[in-house]
Amino acid sequence: MKLGLFGGSFDPVHLGHLLVAQAAIEELGLDRLFFIPAAQSPFKPAIQPAPASARLPLLRLALAGRTNCEIYDQEIRRGGVSYAIETVRDFVKRSPQAELFYLIGADNVAKLNEWREANELARLAQFVFIPRPGEVPVTFPPPFRGKTLKGFPLAVSSSEIRARVKAGLAIEPLVPSAVAEAIHATRLYA
Repeated sequence: MKLGLFGGSFDPVHLGHLLVAQAAIEELGLDRLFFIPAAQSPFKPAIQPAPASARLPLLRLALAGRTNCEIYDQEIRRGGVSYAIETVRDFVKRSPQAELFYLIGADNVAKLNEWREANELARLAQFVFIPRPGEVPVTFPPPFRGKTLKGFPLAVSSSEIRARVKAGLAIEPLVPSAVAEAIHATRLYA
């Protein structure tokens, strides 16, 4: 069994995330892909994400009808700083025979050796990334092994979407319509 693990703040989830997920499912032949919202990124200690009570419903809306994707909220339930090694170990215990693929942004590849228990993490999972438009493929630092997907590169970021909401600009082309409606209705990021 091949399982994809897609960690991030998803603050908010957007079409770029969904396109990365679809590319990973298709190119890696994943059986399931788990979206794993972080409680707090260890690399962004000064940036406090929107509350989980706001981010999780948006993820549910974005993934509605996607039978091969689900939310794994263990990092949020654990609280504090989210470390990939803890989540990967959870999956190894749950599915010891599964091949694990951890999806990351290209900006994280060079920092992989700084991740907590990097050697163990490299042993337990392969890492995968899709470059954003204009990014060149990167080399995974040893001992990490990984793949670069072709995907559907889309130059969009959650921080851009939050800024557009704050400025009163449209976000509908960048997020699923149900997510846009929920953001507007709750005045999240306004």
